[in-house]
Amino acid sequence: MSAEKKKVPAFKGTKEQEEQLYKLIDSERNDRGPLMPVLEGAQNIYGYLPQEVLEIISEELGVPMGKIYGIVTFYSFFSLNPKGDVRLSVCLGTACYVKGSGDIFEKVKSLLGINGGECTEDGKFSLDDCRCVGACGLAPVMTVNDEVYGRLTPKDIEDILEKYK
Repeated sequence: MSAEKKKVPAFKGTKEQEEQLYKLIDSERNDRGPLMPVLEGAQNIYGYLPQEVLEIISEELGVPMGKIYGIVTFYSFFSLNPKGDVRLSVCLGTACYVKGSGDIFEKVKSLLGINGGECTEDGKFSLDDCRCVGACGLAPVMTVNDEVYGRLTPKDIEDILEKYK
């Protein structure tokens, strides 16, 4: 049985972004503990931390890739996958989960053809889960960019996604 490969759109960094990255690295290089500020800045430049960028950071700062991966996979702030133009997040916290958010999450995955943490190949949609958005009274809840949708059923998902296509 083979492991399912995540769908990740091809890296499309620009020359300007690369120049910003090298400038950032140079500005932090001699500071104490430059890795975290460089990773944070790189994610701000690219929107996520692609493999190619991590390799540059590793080489330029002399930090092993294993250490870098340990950091970016430990902190939920960092993302190794691009985010779509439309960012979906389904709350899987207790109140939402008890009211059926697991079914909502499965419906979104099915309709978009991606798993949590992934982005559609066209870069339009990305899907994540979260633990609480502070709207437990509206459970189950999903956010689309900054808009909150509550009291959802799996039947609602297709109409919501259609608004963003």
